Amino acid sequence: MVASSAAPTPVRGVSEREARQVAEAARETEWTAPSFVKELFNGRLHLELIHPFPRIPADELARATPWLEKLDAFLRANVDAEAIDRDYKIPEHVVTGLIDLGCLGIKIPQEHGGLGFSQAVYGRAIALATSYESSVGVLLSAHQSIGVPQPLQLFGTPEQQKKYLPRLASGAISAFALTEPDVGSDPARMTTTAVPTEDGSEYLLNGEKLWCTNGTIADIMVVMAAVPNKGITAFIVESSWPGVEVAHRCHFMGLHGIENAHLRFTDVRVPKDNVLWAEGRGLKLALITLNTGRLTIPATSAATAKACLGIARRFSQSRIQWGHPIGKHDAIAQKLGAMAAITFAMDAVAELSALMADQRKFDIRLEAAVAKMWNSERGWELVDDTMQIRSGRGYETESSLKTRGEVPEPVERLMRDFRINLIFEGSSEIMRLFIAREVVDDHLKVAGAILDPEASVGAKLGAFIRAGFYYAAWYPSKWMGWGWWPRYAEFGPLARHLCFVNRTSRRLARALFHAIVRFGPKLERRQAVLFRLVDVGTELFAMSAACTRAQMLRVSTSPEERAQSATSAALADAFCRRARREIDARFRSLFDNDDEKTYRMAQRVMANEMRWLEHGIPQPD
Repeated sequence: MVASSAAPTPVRGVSEREARQVAEAARETEWTAPSFVKELFNGRLHLELIHPFPRIPADELARATPWLEKLDAFLRANVDAEAIDRDYKIPEHVVTGLIDLGCLGIKIPQEHGGLGFSQAVYGRAIALATSYESSVGVLLSAHQSIGVPQPLQLFGTPEQQKKYLPRLASGAISAFALTEPDVGSDPARMTTTAVPTEDGSEYLLNGEKLWCTNGTIADIMVVMAAVPNKGITAFIVESSWPGVEVAHRCHFMGLHGIENAHLRFTDVRVPKDNVLWAEGRGLKLALITLNTGRLTIPATSAATAKACLGIARRFSQSRIQWGHPIGKHDAIAQKLGAMAAITFAMDAVAELSALMADQRKFDIRLEAAVAKMWNSERGWELVDDTMQIRSGRGYETESSLKTRGEVPEPVERLMRDFRINLIFEGSSEIMRLFIAREVVDDHLKVAGAILDPEASVGAKLGAFIRAGFYYAAWYPSKWMGWGWWPRYAEFGPLARHLCFVNRTSRRLARALFHAIVRFGPKLERRQAVLFRLVDVGTELFAMSAACTRAQMLRVSTSPEERAQSATSAALADAFCRRARREIDARFRSLFDNDDEKTYRMAQRVMANEMRWLEHGIPQPD
């Protein structure tokens, strides 16, 4: 799958085919471990993969709990979110305090000086930091989720790990440099180069990188560059080396405290020993790193949802209109109830994805992508609902509210800070394309030559025969299955929703097959169709996470969790009812839609036929 709806005009000598080959070469092509989400798209609900809902091991939780309490106390005493937002800077004493608490090495193994915590504990820590001030969470996340520690642990040599991990755990801040001024999700156009020196001992690094979070303060970074005749390669680069320059610190609508840089590299001499993994493996390294790296966003999105729910609840209780708290009026009550149900599901999705990653027995590339996309989108909706409930007080800044003597709920700042989550670490559109490409993989292995316009007649004939035998058994199986109530009886009232997930997963698999048959090679251009299918699978995953987490709380021996069980079941039920309506709407519009007319309209806009719609306002030069 490529990111365009129509064949793009080649730019800088890179054709569509070349761009596709670069992206395809970076894919992880084998599924050596199970994936719950992939199975859903294939028409199989393997509930045993996520039920019972996994937990953080008791010994780790016992070690993590007091540390998280210390972190909470430090953040409460030292982080002034309003000041960071106003001054565009995280104070030095805050950064130093976080370093002293070990926050730069949360996931770095203890033998290398880190805390050695799991992804789940790490997610809770970053969510906690984000709850106090979003830029603080981004500082820690950019350092550990996609910065040097994660790829170094996955792909670094023992010598590289011994050299850099202790530094990274003890205070050296890291960053990740991939995006360029003209390169986002199309890495084939990368212009940053790393040319080997004549003796082969070093590389000369030249180029520019844009939007490098932590780039202005990073000590060590991973830089992606094209090695001639080898491909995109990852290098460990130290910012103190000659030729590394911070050309500009970028400022944004929100996240005012982040240190985001436009970087320039001029004849930077990078030792051969600082190649991560191998030449030509950089893009694959980046994609694998992001499988777990993007799991931070679901966690922080869930934390924001909780904050929004609290803000909306307090205002709905205290704001009196027409003789009643506004939460008693149906218009607000509908929003508040939906927010609670969605927050529960978001928390379940974030926790489940992180815990599955920690078990190291799943292929979680789809779970991570789905969790990132779904939680960020639902979180944005909840921020918007909170703004609407708070009304003028939501739009008013925190400092203005405080000056007037009102409770300074930071909804305006929350909205500015949160919006980037739909873009960070893979935009929603790129996530949907990524998910779509992975879920059609089995079909392409069987019938790919039929859909390939460049395949030979012999290849197409062989694929046609192979597909005939395969689908003769596969297709009928997607009409039959065990979805009856007793199979999920232990879930009580939630069993009906799992029955729905079971039968709808088969419907989803059939619909994907129907789309492949209907559109053939043109399916990759019908991104709106693919996106609806992706959204169905995403909602099914969220339903499954919500139900299994509610069941976990119901059977828990913890008095605190047992006390939550009744309300958690109600929350899961409410969420699943909403999700089922969303799914039905996606199926109804799968083939009955205005996609082609809308696409043609967009192309007329692109051809400047409708410039007159822009008249009556100032025009740029």
